[in-house]
Amino acid sequence: MKHKISPILITLALLFAAGRVCAHHSPSAVFDMSKQFTLTGTLTKVEWINPHIVVYLDAKKEDGSVENWKFESNPPSWFRRVSLGRDDFAKAIGQTVTVDGVRAKAGGLYGYLLKITFPDGNSLELVFKPSGNAQ
Repeated sequence: MKHKISPILITLALLFAAGRVCAHHSPSAVFDMSKQFTLTGTLTKVEWINPHIVVYLDAKKEDGSVENWKFESNPPSWFRRVSLGRDDFAKAIGQTVTVDGVRAKAGGLYGYLLKITFPDGNSLELVFKPSGNAQ
């Protein structure tokens, strides 16, 4: 008995596989690693999800208005390897933290977290080593 495989099914499978491969990228693909900045504000939320955790920060501008920043970071498994868990971030929600990061190439209030300093003064710094082909 011969099985017919639909060309559409094959195309969809290939597109899905290609999307999964492209989904994981170097930070330099999305973020301008030369545009580092420091921001202090209130930690409002942490999404402890794969492929990267996401940290949300409300920062006051000079005029008193608030900007809602989003920072992508390493995956949860990386944080667990350095003995930092979801609870370490959760206990800082609603408190003032300082983030060193880099801006997204597309602009906006979006960045990549390179270092976070918690209210108790403890900090965690991510080491980014660009690959040989990073631009």
